[in-house]
Amino acid sequence: MGMPQTVEQWTAAMVRALPDDGKRYECVDGELFVTPAPRLLHQRAVRELFLRLHAFLVEQPVGEALWSPADIEFDPRTLVQPDVFVVPVGAGRPRTWEDIGGRLLLAVEVLSPTTARADRVVKRRKYQRAGVPEYWVVDLDARLVERWRPGDERPELLMERLSWRPDPARPGLEIELGVFFEAVLGE
Repeated sequence: MGMPQTVEQWTAAMVRALPDDGKRYECVDGELFVTPAPRLLHQRAVRELFLRLHAFLVEQPVGEALWSPADIEFDPRTLVQPDVFVVPVGAGRPRTWEDIGGRLLLAVEVLSPTTARADRVVKRRKYQRAGVPEYWVVDLDARLVERWRPGDERPELLMERLSWRPDPARPGLEIELGVFFEAVLGE
């Protein structure tokens, strides 16, 4: 099955109806984004972030760490697949992707050559408008993490340590970025 005819405004339902061809399909405010399968270093970064987040959330159970593919729908014209994300736990713990409905504590994207504009601009703005408390953009080439919060006009650039404290009443997560990038890049 080929790609559908070009449309002016994509919806989450239209994206879900696309063929399963190994590519990642997302739409943000009606704009379609298609990316190829991620490269090996990208997947290592996703794994390393997930493992660190998961271990932290076992000790501090404020959320559940997950990874894509996933269909996170913020509204009928927005369906995203963050590389790694954290959903809240508790009485309303999601059982399906539809239950999440954009309720994220954290969204993380690992940059790829084909995703930089979408990750840094389009998705970032959507996550900020949706009130996602933190959005991290991991830049493997620059060996840094951009941290965005809802009101930020510029990112906080982190090169040494990444701290995340989703609940001020509990201890936070500390990631030594040198150790993280060494694990991902094999240096």
